[in-house]
Amino acid sequence: MQFTDLGLSAELLRAIGEQGYTTPTPVQQQAIPHILAGRDLEALAQTGTGKTAAFVLPILQRLTNPVAGQTGSPLQKITHTAPRVLVLVPTRELAAQVLESVRVYGAHTGLRSLAVFGGVGINPQIQTMRRGIDILVATPGRLLDHLGQRTVDLSKVQTLVLDEADRMFDMGFIRDIRRIIEKLPKVRQNLMFSATFAAEVRELAHAVLRDPAMVEVARRNAPAELVTHTVIKVDQDQKRDLLLHLFAAHGWHQVLVFCRTKHGSDALARKLEQAGIRTAALHGNKSQNARTRALADFKSGKLAALVATDIAARGLDIDSLPRVVNFELPNVPEDYIHRIGRTGRAGASGEALSLVSGEAVACRESWLQQSERAHQELESQQ
Repeated sequence: MQFTDLGLSAELLRAIGEQGYTTPTPVQQQAIPHILAGRDLEALAQTGTGKTAAFVLPILQRLTNPVAGQTGSPLQKITHTAPRVLVLVPTRELAAQVLESVRVYGAHTGLRSLAVFGGVGINPQIQTMRRGIDILVATPGRLLDHLGQRTVDLSKVQTLVLDEADRMFDMGFIRDIRRIIEKLPKVRQNLMFSATFAAEVRELAHAVLRDPAMVEVARRNAPAELVTHTVIKVDQDQKRDLLLHLFAAHGWHQVLVFCRTKHGSDALARKLEQAGIRTAALHGNKSQNARTRALADFKSGKLAALVATDIAARGLDIDSLPRVVNFELPNVPEDYIHRIGRTGRAGASGEALSLVSGEAVACRESWLQQSERAHQELESQQ
C-alpha cells in the first residue's frame, strides 16, 4: 500500500512526498481509514511507529477536503476563531513535536495551529489564539490555565486526540483531562493513542470513546523489536567509569542516557563534560528554553550525550538515534519500554544498554513477575 491509496488530498500527498515518504507504516495503514470515516479510535502502538502522522494526516484531510465514500462528515469549517481540533499530550516536548508534524504535513493547506504548554510565557499564546487557530496542541496544565483565564474557547472542538494516554496517567493528569473534557461539545470524534496497554487506559477509553475502531500494531507492553538489548552487571560506584570507557572505546556519539533523578542527571552530565564529552542534562527543573536548546544541539550532533530523566522517555523524535543507555533502571517496567522506544524507530535498528548493579537485578526480576501478572490479568478480561 502507498499513501496515494489512502484517499488523501493532493496537498497532503505533496507534503508527504517532500518528506521522502511513500509507504505508510502499519499503524497509519490501519488508523487513517477509520479516522477519515469519522469513527472514534483506540490505537495501541509502540513509539516510533509513525502514530503521530496516523492521526495528523486524516485530521488535516477532514479539515480541508471531504473524502468520496467516507461515512463520517468532514469537519465543518467554522468562521469562529476557536479551534476545531484539540490534541492533548503529556509533555512539552511531545507538544512541540506534534505541532511540527501538523505544520509539516499541513504546509499546503493554509490551516492554522498552535501548541500551548508551560515553561514559556502565556501572553504570546493568548495573542495567537485571538487571531484564530484550527488545531490546538496542549499539555493539560497550561490548557487549564487558559481555561481559567478564559483565553481559549473549546466549544467548537469537533475532534479530540488523547496522545500517550498511558503517560497521562503516569504523570497524574487524569483529573485535569476529565475537567477539560467537560468543556468540550458532547458530540465529537475521539481518538486515543497509547504505547502500552493498562487497565487505566481501558477505563478511560470506555468513558470517552463511542463504538471505537481498534488498532493494535504491536504486542502489548512489548519493547521495539528492532532494538538489541544488552545488560552489563557493574557495581554502582563503578558505573560512571564504565560509561566513560564505553564512550572512549567505541567512539560513541548521540547517546541518550537515562537516570532516575534530576540531581543524578546533572551529576552524570558534569562527569561526562569533565571527560571531554559534550553533554547536556534534560529534566523538569530546566527552563523550557534550556530544554529546547539541549534537544536541538543533541539532534544536530553538537552534543555526544544527552543525560535525561524519564521526562525524555516520551515525545522525543530523534532520527536514527543509535543507542539508549539506562545508567539506572526506571522504577516501573513500562518506563523501560518508553525509554528504549527512542531508538529503533521507523524501521531502523538500535541498541539499548543497561548498567545493572546487584540490587537492580532483584528489581528487574520483580519487574518481570509484575509484568507477567498484569498481562495475564488483562488477557483474562478480554
